[in-house]
Amino acid sequence: MLYTPSSADLAGCPPVWRSVLEQTRPSATPQPVLAWLPTDLDASLRFQEGLLWVAGGVLCWAASPQSKVACWTIEPGMRLLVSDHHGVETLALWRERPNEPAQRLAVWHYTLGRQVQARRVVEAFEAVRDAAPDQAPALQPAPLQCPVCHAPMEPDDDECAVCARVVHTPPSVRTLLRLWRFARPYRWQLLAGFVLTLAATAATLVPPYLTIPLMDDVLIPFQSGTPVDWGLVWLLLGGLLGAALLAWGLGWAKTYILALVSERIGADLRTTTYEHLLGLSLEYFGNRRTGDLMARIGSETDRINIFLSLHLLDFATDVIMIGMTAVILFSISPTLALATLVPLPLIAWLIHVVRDRLRTGFEKIDRVWAEVTSVLADTIPGIRVVKAFAQEGREAQRFRDANRHNLEVNDRLNRLWSLFSPTVSLLTEIGLLVVWGFGIWLVARGTVTVGVLTAFLAYIGRFYTRLDSMSRIVSVTQKAAAGAKRIFDILDHVSSVPEPADPVPLPRLLGAIELRHVSFRYGNRTVLHDLDLSVRPGEMIGLVGHSGSGKSTLVNLICRFYDVAEGEIRVDGVDIRRFRLAEYRRHIGLVLQEPFLFYGTIADNIAYGRPDATREEIIAAARAAHAHDFILRLPQGYDTLVGERGQGLSGGERQRISIARALLIDPRILILDEATSSVDTETEKEIQKALDNLVRGRTTIAIAHRLSTLRRADRLVVMDKGRKVEEGTHDELLARQGAYWRLYQAQLRQAEAEAQRWRQA
Repeated sequence: MLYTPSSADLAGCPPVWRSVLEQTRPSATPQPVLAWLPTDLDASLRFQEGLLWVAGGVLCWAASPQSKVACWTIEPGMRLLVSDHHGVETLALWRERPNEPAQRLAVWHYTLGRQVQARRVVEAFEAVRDAAPDQAPALQPAPLQCPVCHAPMEPDDDECAVCARVVHTPPSVRTLLRLWRFARPYRWQLLAGFVLTLAATAATLVPPYLTIPLMDDVLIPFQSGTPVDWGLVWLLLGGLLGAALLAWGLGWAKTYILALVSERIGADLRTTTYEHLLGLSLEYFGNRRTGDLMARIGSETDRINIFLSLHLLDFATDVIMIGMTAVILFSISPTLALATLVPLPLIAWLIHVVRDRLRTGFEKIDRVWAEVTSVLADTIPGIRVVKAFAQEGREAQRFRDANRHNLEVNDRLNRLWSLFSPTVSLLTEIGLLVVWGFGIWLVARGTVTVGVLTAFLAYIGRFYTRLDSMSRIVSVTQKAAAGAKRIFDILDHVSSVPEPADPVPLPRLLGAIELRHVSFRYGNRTVLHDLDLSVRPGEMIGLVGHSGSGKSTLVNLICRFYDVAEGEIRVDGVDIRRFRLAEYRRHIGLVLQEPFLFYGTIADNIAYGRPDATREEIIAAARAAHAHDFILRLPQGYDTLVGERGQGLSGGERQRISIARALLIDPRILILDEATSSVDTETEKEIQKALDNLVRGRTTIAIAHRLSTLRRADRLVVMDKGRKVEEGTHDELLARQGAYWRLYQAQLRQAEAEAQRWRQA
């Protein structure tokens, strides 16, 4: 059943979709549009606009304004389920009928910015499904819900109170199977290593078998007076030596091959994780600690690498050894072989009991160790602040507390492991005693020979040694599984700023920017409300307002560090979500309040956006940024090494280097975020000269607390609580005596007060 919605039903619906809804023709009495969801991801999780809506008794979907509309009649037994996975929500339509398996009819994806609209669609769907056939559903505004536990939330809540604490899912050994993705390119080398492992293990099983004729055909007959057959002795000893040399050679080859493969798997894992991390949006880094991420890419990949190169190889060898030994034991004496199985049920039970505790314990150890690393990552970069406030003792105490916590967690786990390992050893020794006793009884009865018992005991020793080694693999396997889980937690996270499915080519920008009904939320807290703004190519716009008014959020959206929750941002008439991220950002120059310089030379820092730039281009950019003179005064000029985060340079010098860096890429759009707020007046004048060169001919959006620095702006936009409250030139806004006039007067009074204090001093 389709319908014709009224214009009142479509209030708030994206304009591009209204024609789709209005063109739908009814087959019965028209029904109102109850809820709609503008989806923004396709099946491949790339940016693609679509619309899902509920009206009357149907759920409808259109992949684009031009595509065909698909509709499902809402009936009992249907469910619309929401799931959230690392920043991407999925809405699935299921149908259940008696005596039939549940059927998934359709799936849609969208970013978390659309979650409120998605909840309203679910509420409308369920109301239609559960309503009596002759009743229209009466809907109330859908309450906000936590996307994870669906607990009710207040409109201004940033996070759910129920799941504010992070729930850590214990790692599973199955996580290690996902490493096949990285091992697959080396499958032939792995196969060669497996074949060599099989051959090397078989070679090590030859010597005990040769002891049977050595005992029964040489030594025992010699004690009975039979002369020694030296030909047979030398043959058997040659066989023992040959087996040892063959096992050594094959063992060296398989260890070397598998070590090379594991190193490459580890390197690929680190590279892939780091590249994926770079591709995630700023939202991901906002609630992660640097030390934790460093530990994951560094320590966890090393642990996985060691597991693959050493422990997994040992485990494979143990399994092959136990399997081959068991075959040989049963071929020699099935009765004695059965006696060796006495301790196996107890060992298996112990492994089952200990495994889960070890799994959760090692995952907790990883998280606690990340706390230790995070203290270092916080303190070392901020050592100047630590010393300036004389907080060395406090930071040392923080490290001691984190280290003590790490020690306590390890001690609890070690108490369990220290009991488990000796218990397994004790059980294997008991099993060996059982074989000795049963074997002597069989020799006394003449069932087996002394040579057979000797060989059997040699095999049993290797069998139990490998069994004990396999029990110890539980520990390293759980450690590797915990590390793999933390790595895949990064790899499974999908960026909330996706690449477009069908990108628009971007050879050159003119720089026209248009914001249409833009809203944005951090969690459920709205920080921008229905913002409209147009910037002409080459125009300079100044953003002013109190802290927290949404200025920095606005420029972050223009740079597409985040995606809008509602509305759209167009550059040269094209939605910026249709551009490839890297291509689009190459046309944007960013000068921040606190410029970040990398460890390296000054020339490297200036050329960061264009690594292929010539020395002449670098110097030209530095001259335009008024940085050339002070650079030449440095010991090695442009080849002077800059310390971490620009240590050794003043704030004004770092700022001018960042301006040169922006100049070198020749951007069409320039973002100035408080570029002169943290420097003195004289330095500000130097930076302002550099900025005059930088903004010339470019579309510029500048944020500044010092309103005097924005007098050159073509227009000023005054923001307050996420809304645009005034717009105009400096003189026009002063004449209105509104919000901008009040800001300006407050700064004048502050400047006069400071001048008065200086005169009194």
